[in-house]
Amino acid sequence: MERILLVEDDGTIVATLSQFLRAEGFSVQTAPGQAQALAALDGAEFDLVLLDVGLKDGNGFSVCSAVKQRTKSAVIFLSASGDEYSVVTGLDLGADDYIAKPFRPRELISRIRSVLRRTGRAQSVIELGSVRVDTDRAAATKNGVDLNLSALEYRLLLVFLNHRGVTLSRAKLLEEIWDVAGDFVNDNTLTVYIKRLREKLEDDPQEPQLIRTVRGVGYRLEG
Repeated sequence: MERILLVEDDGTIVATLSQFLRAEGFSVQTAPGQAQALAALDGAEFDLVLLDVGLKDGNGFSVCSAVKQRTKSAVIFLSASGDEYSVVTGLDLGADDYIAKPFRPRELISRIRSVLRRTGRAQSVIELGSVRVDTDRAAATKNGVDLNLSALEYRLLLVFLNHRGVTLSRAKLLEEIWDVAGDFVNDNTLTVYIKRLREKLEDDPQEPQLIRTVRGVGYRLEG
């Protein structure tokens, strides 16, 4: 699980963005200003720092310089300052990307994953007991044997992995996978694919321990 330090002094943004990032499978620690951010960097290792330029305590440019001097963490600036000076200054200080507020959450996640891959900080192998998922190779194995997942099965597994421990409604799952490979996915089809995925992942598909049913709500990936 990739660790993100969110440096932002707007409490509403911190609460909303933290919840969204955790739902996407990231570990999130927050800091409202420069001093707290530097203390967090001294106490833990992070894969990426999401950093606002304007902070009530200090500024994002100083934090970025410290991040690049002390750590190997990637940096993405988040700021309402979309002017050329702010962008160039941030990139000159070593920032890996820059995204202006307001931003679309899905675009932010895409940019985060792109930066993590580019900087070598992305977690490419994920283990769930005897199941191993290699996201670089888009392959999944169980006890060393290839599971031969279809495109939709693999996408469905990725959705669960990105929301590990979170209960997902059927509507949310359909929203995530409906257009994979150009296939139409309806509610009945989703039931079939969850059944197929369980048959490949679970030791006993009749008593699933990984993909659990939350009655009346949806499904949750354990482990």
